[in-house]
This record gives sequence, C-alpha cells and structure tokens, in this order.
Amino acid sequence: MRFKKLDLNLLVALDHMLEHRSVTEAAGRMFMSQSAMSNALTRLRTYFDDPLLVQVGRRMELTPRAEALRPAIRDVLVRVEAAIDRGPQFEPDQSDRTFNLLLSDYSLRVLMPTMFRLADDQNATVRFNLRAQEIAPYNQIERGEVDLLIAPEPFVSPDHPSTLLYEDRYVVVAWAKGKYGTGPMDSRAYEAAGHVVMVPPQQAQTVDGRLIAGGGLTRRVEATTFSFASLPYLITGTNRIATVHGRLAALMMNEADLVSYSLPVEAPPLRQMIQWHMLRDGDPGLSWLRDLALASAATLDGIDAMDALN
Repeated sequence: MRFKKLDLNLLVALDHMLEHRSVTEAAGRMFMSQSAMSNALTRLRTYFDDPLLVQVGRRMELTPRAEALRPAIRDVLVRVEAAIDRGPQFEPDQSDRTFNLLLSDYSLRVLMPTMFRLADDQNATVRFNLRAQEIAPYNQIERGEVDLLIAPEPFVSPDHPSTLLYEDRYVVVAWAKGKYGTGPMDSRAYEAAGHVVMVPPQQAQTVDGRLIAGGGLTRRVEATTFSFASLPYLITGTNRIATVHGRLAALMMNEADLVSYSLPVEAPPLRQMIQWHMLRDGDPGLSWLRDLALASAATLDGIDAMDALN
C-alpha cells in the first residue's frame, strides 16, 4: 500500500532501523535478509532525500531528519497496532494473543506465578512474553513495545495511565547462623556490615539505593549482582547482609535460612505500579490482563511484608 508515493511497509523497516541504529539488527527483527533491509534503506533515503543513518566510526547515527521522523513514525505504528488489537470483545480461552510484560526479577518471583495460575484457572490460551526491566522502562511503553509495565512508582511515566498494584517495604536480611543472625540491626551495624547489592543495567540507581542515601546511610559493598532474587542466597553462609523487598524475603525465609530486620532508616512504602499506553486504554484484551494482575496482587494481602521481621 502506498501513501503519497511511499510504500507504507517501509515505515516498519524504518522504525526498526531508527530504533536499533543498525541495518543488520533491524533485518533480524523483521526476519529479512540484510540485503533486503539495505534495499529498503536505499528506497527510504531516496524518498526522504536524506541519508537517515550515517556511519560515524563503528556506529550508525541518525541524521537530524531521522531524529525528527522517529517519534512521528512510532506514534503512527502504535496507533495502528492499538486499532488492530482492539477487538469488540476478548475471550481469554479463545485467544492466541501474545502479551508482552516488562518487569524485574523481583516481580517475576513475587507476582507472576500467581498470574499464571489465575490465567490457567480461566483456561486462557494466550501467551506471555516476560521481558527484563531496563533503565527508563517507561520508554518501552511509549514506543508501544510492551503491553504492560510492572515497576515502582518512580519508574512509570506521567504521560500514560497507571494504577497501584500493591505496596511493599524493604527489609534487611542476614544468614541466621552468621554474625548478624541475632541482631540488633541498627544504623551502625548496617554500615559496618559487608553488603551484597543488586546493580541494574547501566548502573541505574534502585529505589532502595535512593532511600538509603536519602536517609544518610552508606553501604560497604562487597559484592554486586544483576538479580534481586539472588540476594538472599548470596548472603547465606556468609556474614554479609542485603537489603531486599519484604515480600521477596518472606517467600525465601525458610529455604535460605534467613533472619530479617527493619531497615534502619525511615522509608515510605514501595508502591509497585502497572502502566500501559494511553492509546490502549480501551483494549478489552489489555483490560483482561490488567484485571489479572490486580487479582493476583490481591492474593498477596495474605503475605505481610513485615511478618518475617525479628
């Protein structure tokens, strides 16, 4: 199909090339050969009378024209995708739709098993694609790349709808048979202990890191990891401690032989949110997915994040 002499299929190719700044990666995403994608770029350059992507050293960079086109093209494609996905009704036991969710391994461990169970109770035939959270995760909502973002409140966008999923609190965990197995865990002990800390991609600051720094505390970091869920296991058998989500600690207290303490700094609850693109607000399938997440979160009320505290 053409619009003003432009083959509209080329817009999808251009969107991938502008996002990845690579002909090769864009070709892989679209299951095309590199030569076919290069041909698409040649046609686009001719149409827009602009090189669009130029080689700078070892990288491809966007021209000013390409930078200006990028948000407009993404917006058009998101609107088209939203219109296609929005059927008159949604039956989870008759749908083959794939839902893309962006979340941390903390949410993966605490929430997703219940979501899968509740979906199975409805005989849902949908598919779930769980994607690892990254820095500025709301960008993937903005670009329409994920259906649902599950993230702490500071990481959701004010430009798209969101709602509270559940609340949690951070706690300090230690090996029950180690140096800090009997407490107390005051600010002096917290700063003196060796810590295992989760460090997100690109060294982004975590919510607990902000709270600890805001409370005037420092951590003597002896080890870092990419996974929240690994923290309790990495301190087991050692004298190190870790700061983890209370609900995660409650799930792992027995299997990792841990004790837990209140965080030695005043901190508001962690508000875990769900967010979706504003153009998909009326999508029946996405409404079902949101309701599934909220129903799953409601079952967490029986898991008090502070139950395990000594």
